[in-house]
Amino acid sequence: MLMPGLSLAKINSILCLGSHADDIEIGCGGAILDLLAVNPQVSVHWCIFSGGTQRDTEARHSAARFLQQAAGKTVEVFEFRDSFFPDQWGRIKETIADLAKRVQPDLIFSHRLEDRHQDHRVIAELTWCAFRDHLILEYEIPKYEGDLGQPNVFWPLSADLCEQKIAILQDCFPSQESKPWFDGELFRSLLRLRGSECNSPTKYAEAFYCRKATVAPASV
Repeated sequence: MLMPGLSLAKINSILCLGSHADDIEIGCGGAILDLLAVNPQVSVHWCIFSGGTQRDTEARHSAARFLQQAAGKTVEVFEFRDSFFPDQWGRIKETIADLAKRVQPDLIFSHRLEDRHQDHRVIAELTWCAFRDHLILEYEIPKYEGDLGQPNVFWPLSADLCEQKIAILQDCFPSQESKPWFDGELFRSLLRLRGSECNSPTKYAEAFYCRKATVAPASV
């Protein structure tokens, strides 16, 4: 279930951070579609850190599809070298620090700290460095390394939203079609598994990791 006190109606701005073109969509695309359907007043700042290739176009196309209902949207694609984020630590830290000066979101979606992909871990760590007073939900990416963990936040999704998420992924990222893990069956399987773990009434859910959250006093 969503954490007590996390009212979707009170979220007015979100920041989505992804190392690669399809990370945000895989990790939290369903939650974003659901949030925008419930609260069309939400503005979204969407950042991809490795662009400058064919996937730059794919990323922008996909973001436009996911954010159709957003009240406001900003999409930024940076050009850090894919798979070499640890060597670019300083420049990426400066970029995220600059984001923290420009964007003050109610909710942040970012990578999971324990993710085995080196690029993902860099973004996860630097998210926590720059955003110290924000609610951060770390999303998961299924991959060859088998690093899925035990999430502690679940976001139930309708079957229709799951199919919408999967359809956009498959439509917008033709460059990934040859990868054995990039298919609807895998995405749907993970959504079904997480739905079972949280006893979702819809059978499906995305899952997240929350390191810390501050409970506001009842009077606030």
